[in-house]
Amino acid sequence: MPVQSTEMQATSPRGTVAGYAGTVMKKLPEITLIFWIMKIAATTLGETAGDMISQTLGLGYFLSTVALFAIFVVTLVVQLRSRRYHPVFYWTVILSTSMAGTTLSDFMNRDTHYLAAGTTALGWGPQGLGLGYPTGAAILSSLLVLTFVIWRVTGLPFDINKISTFRGEALFWTAILISNTLGTSMGDFLSNSSGLGYLGGAVLITAVLAVLAICTTVRWVPNVLIFWLAFVLTRPLGATVGDFCTKPVVKGGLGLGTYGASAVLLAVLVGLMAVSVRRERSRG
Repeated sequence: MPVQSTEMQATSPRGTVAGYAGTVMKKLPEITLIFWIMKIAATTLGETAGDMISQTLGLGYFLSTVALFAIFVVTLVVQLRSRRYHPVFYWTVILSTSMAGTTLSDFMNRDTHYLAAGTTALGWGPQGLGLGYPTGAAILSSLLVLTFVIWRVTGLPFDINKISTFRGEALFWTAILISNTLGTSMGDFLSNSSGLGYLGGAVLITAVLAVLAICTTVRWVPNVLIFWLAFVLTRPLGATVGDFCTKPVVKGGLGLGTYGASAVLLAVLVGLMAVSVRRERSRG
């Protein structure tokens, strides 16, 4: 996976909004090993926490998606209005997209047949669209491609190092939300329908990520392409690892449950955010 610097030169883009007026500060993190560790921790927590809210607490896929999408919007507004990179703001948005992506994917792909413990209904409203993983993944893949096409047409750079405008960051977060939802579908398919199981799915994705890491040494492979492929694939890795942690031992999991797994992952993510905050403060 690509490790690169995100130092940007100050610019004064057209169409400024709150948080973007005047000199533009670095809004996104430095891409280092700790970034990828935090990304995997956040996406795994998004899987376990999303399942905890929708299934364990019985809120259901529909209401959970509405509530978590509202949280995503609030956290995104805070991130967009900030003038510089704040680890807590950034990783809170990543976590909120992962949780919302989990419940949205489940709502798209599942129906009452998939509900926990044979429950006939969870929460209020429709229980799921029942599209299935292939159809859901095809729709989400098309939306992700469309996002990148629009991004390309705007002429704004895909490189995270060079995202320094409101439109650029808005497109970035749109791609993140869609990719996290798509990643959930991919992870659930690998875990539940491919025959690989939770651990097998995680091993497969880890192997693909290892190949991408090797590709960073090949000059003719663009680092921007490697970054986005790795960014998308860490989501199904988080989904498979999350399922592996929460599912019962008899089903091939560790049996930690959504509460236990979420508590451990939250502690890990908060600890890593504290390290990131200290690093940012030391840089002034």
